[in-house]
Amino acid sequence: MMISNKLYFSLFAGITAISFLSCKKDGATEVRPIRQDIQEWVFAPGQIEWDDMYNLTAQTDGILLDADYEIGDAVKKGAVLATIDNRSSVINTGTSRDQLVIADENLSSSAPALQQLKKSIDFAEAKYQQDKILAERYERLYQKQSIARLEYENSVLAAKNALSNLEALKKQYDLVLQQARQQKIVTKGQVKNNEVVQAYNKVTIIGDGTIIKKMKSTGDFVRKGDVIAVIAQPKKIEIVLTVDENSIRKVKIGQKTIIRLNTDKEKVYNGKVSEILSAFDAGSQSFICKIILDEDLPQERNIYGTPLEGNILTGEKKNALLIPREYMGYGNTVMTKGDKDKKTIRTGIVSTDYVEVIEGLTENDILLPLKP
Repeated sequence: MMISNKLYFSLFAGITAISFLSCKKDGATEVRPIRQDIQEWVFAPGQIEWDDMYNLTAQTDGILLDADYEIGDAVKKGAVLATIDNRSSVINTGTSRDQLVIADENLSSSAPALQQLKKSIDFAEAKYQQDKILAERYERLYQKQSIARLEYENSVLAAKNALSNLEALKKQYDLVLQQARQQKIVTKGQVKNNEVVQAYNKVTIIGDGTIIKKMKSTGDFVRKGDVIAVIAQPKKIEIVLTVDENSIRKVKIGQKTIIRLNTDKEKVYNGKVSEILSAFDAGSQSFICKIILDEDLPQERNIYGTPLEGNILTGEKKNALLIPREYMGYGNTVMTKGDKDKKTIRTGIVSTDYVEVIEGLTENDILLPLKP
C-alpha cells in the first residue's frame, strides 16, 4: 500500500484526500487495515472581528446630515462624525432659555409681583404704625377716664389687625420670592436638559479608532438607537470561529489552528485557540472560539466581517490502525475474510473517510465490502 506519512482528519470536511490502496492477490482485491500517524482536525467557519469595538448610535430622531465618512477612516475621541437634523430639540432649547430670562426677571427687585407686594407692605407698615400710636394715645386717655372703655378696646383691636395684615403680607412676599427661586431652578434644569438633548444632534466619537462599518449615509432618517457606524481599534483584530456543539468538547485553549480567508484561500495563517466562550450562541447554534494568529492580517479597508475557514488540531496519534469508513457498518461492525459473522470493533477517531480501530481488528485481517 502507498500512503503519505500522516492522515489529516476533520469531523466536517477532509483536509487532505488520501486513498487506501489495496493489494491484489490472485487477481482479487484485498483491503487491509493500515498503521499510520494521524491528526484530528475540527472544521469551524468564522469571520474577522475586532476585540475592542463599539457601535456609534443615534441619540435622537431626525435626518442624518454631513455623514462624510468612509470605512477605514481614522477618528478621534470628541470629533463630530455627522449631525442629525432635529428641529424640535433646537426649539425646546430656545424656549427654555427664554423662560429662564423671565425667571431671572421674576427674582429681580423690579419684578411686578414683588413690587406690588413691597408697596402693600410699606402701606401696611405705615397703617400699623398709625394704629399703634392711636392705641397708645387711647390707652392714656382711658387711664384718665377721658374716653369709654369700648373706644380704647377698638383702638387696640385695630392696631392688632394692622400688625396681622403686615405680617401676612411679609409672608406672602417671602412665598412669592421662594416660588420665583424654585421656578428658576426648574427652568435652569430644563435649559441644561434641552441643551443635552440638542447636543445629541451631533454624532460624536466616544473613543479613538477606525471606522470598520458604515451603517447610515447622508439623507437617511435615523431613530434613537440606530447604529450609524462601527468603530474599532485596527490593531486588535481577532478571529472568531463557530464550533459545532458536538465538537466543542474536543477544543482546548492553546490548540494549533490554521485559517484561510475566503478572499484568499491560497494563503494559510497559523494561530492557536485563545478563548472559548462558555455560552451557547443561539444565532449560529454553536459555540464561539477566538483565535490568535502568529502573524498580522493585511490591513485592508473592508477586512471586517470577512468570512473564513478554520481548522483546529484537536488530537494526534502515532501508528494508529485505520480502515476506510465505507467498510464499517451500523453498530461499528465490519466483515472480514474467513468469518461468517460480522465483527464489532471499538473505534477512536471517526471521519467521513476513515475510522481509527482501537480493538477488534489487526493488520492481517482482510476487509470485505458490506452487503447492500
